[in-house]
Amino acid sequence: MKITDPIVDADLDAYVDGELDVARRIQVESYLSENPATAAKVMADLSIKGELRLALVNESAFGRPETRDAARRLERGLAYGRFFHAVQRIAAVAVMVAAGWVAHTSFGAFTATEVAASVPAPAFVEDAVRAYKTALVRQSVSQPTTVYKPEDIRAATAVVMPQLPSDWTIADVQIFPSEFGPSVEVSLDTNEGKQLSLFAVRPGAFAVQSVKHMALDNAEVAYWQIGDVAYALVAGDRTIPLDRAAEQLVRTLY
Repeated sequence: MKITDPIVDADLDAYVDGELDVARRIQVESYLSENPATAAKVMADLSIKGELRLALVNESAFGRPETRDAARRLERGLAYGRFFHAVQRIAAVAVMVAAGWVAHTSFGAFTATEVAASVPAPAFVEDAVRAYKTALVRQSVSQPTTVYKPEDIRAATAVVMPQLPSDWTIADVQIFPSEFGPSVEVSLDTNEGKQLSLFAVRPGAFAVQSVKHMALDNAEVAYWQIGDVAYALVAGDRTIPLDRAAEQLVRTLY
């Protein structure tokens, strides 16, 4: 029998207490038939509950009032034990939520954050790294001189480009096709002669995302999104203060 609503501890407790309707009881029994360890615990609870009920009604075996009172206390204790375990689980969740809220209010939001390696990179970040590596190969063959005009790029591609630092040199500007319109890759050299790449693309979703940092395929990437355009600043040199440079570019876009 396929169970669409998962069986939880509360269902098992209600099963022991006889509080389930027929349909749900059948679902619980089907679940127990596939989970022997859980079924053994439930049967133990049912056995104890049955013995306690017998103690309450069978005066020939347990005729003393003290015995009946003790049986009632044990039965209440059995139900209370299940309730207490449920409260413990709820309290644990509450503690974790409270801890998360304290961390949020204590430390606040960060401008640039390091993304864990287990978090998959956005598709546009992978595209940015590929464009950066393509530009490196292209620059090894020739060194074209290109004039960077953000207004012309915006008119041609609908991609808003940031103002670049005055001490950066434009090595090349390329337009690449992408799923939601053309993307722009600008190859750059810093005043220290280090190479980096600015990539801008329309990812197909509107968002406002602060600068984040990640390492991908032997490249360092600082990426962010403003509205319907996402940006990535890529470098192969870890000594370049990529996040700080990205924050500087972000300020020119407002």
